[in-house]
Order: sequence, then C-alpha cells, then structure tokens
Amino acid sequence: MIGRFNWAGVVDFLPQLFTGLYYTLLISIVGLLIGFILGAIFGLGRISNNKIVYGISSVYVEVIRGTPVLVQAIWIFFALPLITQYNMESVTAGIVVIALNSGAYIAEIVRGAVQSVDKGQMEAGRSLGLDQRQAMRYIIWPQAFKRMIPPLGNQFIISIKDTSLLSVILVPELMFQGRLIAANHFNAVEIYTSVAVFYLAITLTLSFVLRIVERRLDIQ
Repeated sequence: MIGRFNWAGVVDFLPQLFTGLYYTLLISIVGLLIGFILGAIFGLGRISNNKIVYGISSVYVEVIRGTPVLVQAIWIFFALPLITQYNMESVTAGIVVIALNSGAYIAEIVRGAVQSVDKGQMEAGRSLGLDQRQAMRYIIWPQAFKRMIPPLGNQFIISIKDTSLLSVILVPELMFQGRLIAANHFNAVEIYTSVAVFYLAITLTLSFVLRIVERRLDIQ
C-alpha cells in the first residue's frame, strides 16, 4: 500500500489483464499482416499507370487516412452490419479495423519507398531481359523493402496503440479489460497505470527488435 493506493492488489487482476494482452497482440499481429498485404497492393496501385487501379487505390488511401480510426471502428461494427445484414464478432471487427487502417498508411510507405529507388534500376533490369514485373520483383522491391523497415516499424507501433480504441466496440483487449476492472473495483489509478506499463513494454520491445533488424541490414 502506497498512500491510499493498493498496488499489490493489481496481482489479483493479472490473469484478466493478460487475457486483454492476448487479444491486443492477436489483433495487432493478424491485422498488421493483412494490412501489409493491403498496403503492398494499394501502394503499388498508387504508382500504377492504369487509371482505374490508381483511382481505386487513391480513394482507399485518402478515405482511410482522412477519417479517425475510432470512427472507422464504430462504422464497421455498428453501421456496416445494417448494410450487409451480417454481424461481425468484435474481435473480427477489430482485426478488420486495424488491417484497413494500417493498410492505408503502409500503402503510402510502399509508394514512397518504391519511388525512392533510382529509375535507372528499372531500366537496368529491362536491359538484362527482365520484363517490368520481374524487374520489380527481383531488383526494385528488395531495395524498396529495406527502406520501408523504419517507417513500417513506426506504423506497427502506432497500430498496436490504436487497438486501445477498440474497447469502444467491445473487443476484450487490454484497455477494455482495464476499464472493466477499474469500473468494478474502483482502482483506476493502479489498473490504468498497469495497462500503460503493458503497452509500454510492448512498444519498447518492438522498438528494440526493430533497431536490431536495422543494424543487421545496415539501414541508414
């Protein structure tokens, strides 16, 4: 007991907090994996010469980047079922939100990284007998991906923290569990501080891993 706060009592709620941590990591990992695929597709679409592909990619990126993730979560969980007549489970909806949101930002990362590669690299590949797709796969993409790693790491950290907003659609992630415990046991200071420590531990660990990766790949 420090003052009137019972920090030792937090131990009793660790199983519930670890349950929230599980869902936070599950939604983050799955959502970001799907988001990376979406980002790669729409990022390349943003530099496509096909006007339809470019238009669709641009609309997706601008709409998602132009609306708050909280609004996206509420719309997908509460409004979309009224249109599709299909109700998603909260965890599924959370994954969709993180995937769509991160995908739009990753698309811009992909676009910027690909465009940063010297155009002479593509011409060199074509001169070696590669078609445009092969030159992109074997020459441009490896160089671009190396340059994507630092901004991708930042986006991953942002998306992990964004999962805390999913408590509004009843996803049983870390913040939701913290709010539930605090509301039932009136220990907001101890619980919300513990939740913050959990998020800090996740982001610091990810930052440490990313620094190792950057050093291994000699990313300047």
